[in-house]
Amino acid sequence: MKKADLIINGLDKLYPDAHCELNHRSHFELLIAVVLSAQTTDERVNSVTPELFNKYPDAFRLAKARLADVEKIIKPIGLYHNKAINIIGIAKKLAEDFAGEVPEEREKLESLPGVGRKSANVILSNCFDVPAFAVDTHVSRVSKRLGIAEEEDEVGEIEKKLMKFFPEDKWGKLHHQFIFFGRYKCKAKKPDCTDCPFKKICTYLA
Repeated sequence: MKKADLIINGLDKLYPDAHCELNHRSHFELLIAVVLSAQTTDERVNSVTPELFNKYPDAFRLAKARLADVEKIIKPIGLYHNKAINIIGIAKKLAEDFAGEVPEEREKLESLPGVGRKSANVILSNCFDVPAFAVDTHVSRVSKRLGIAEEEDEVGEIEKKLMKFFPEDKWGKLHHQFIFFGRYKCKAKKPDCTDCPFKKICTYLA
């Protein structure tokens, strides 16, 4: 069995229903949640977004928000000042340039404040079914431990190697499965190697 198929099959058995764990009801809410999730956990973001989205349910209302009001709501997630500036800036640009809608072109997404390639990949994949493989800390770690990427590889190089290694139609699902695997089993510290289907190819155990 090819290594790629071994990984796909193993992750399908472990996490057949892997999904985005940021709570959202619209493309707009997911975009804002993704920007808020930088350097914090999805769980923490989910603890503040209900109040945020209840008060500012769309780009037009968030665009008119007072910075201090937004900061107060999202303060528990950390880096709240810059994140508040970014999400209000996103809302203003969406309202002014895109009729309040989240664009589905990468270039337009990456023109939004605080939205880089990784965030754009998450939006393209989850909102518009565009094949993409977003690389966060979990995906990076798992890619290196499974021998797909080298330890010194940067995010951009890891993304290229993942896209070359796996079939394009698998990227979206695998992205979530890599995150689940890294978040709940192949953790940075004290990974749970019990019953891991990848022991024979894992560089961590080598």
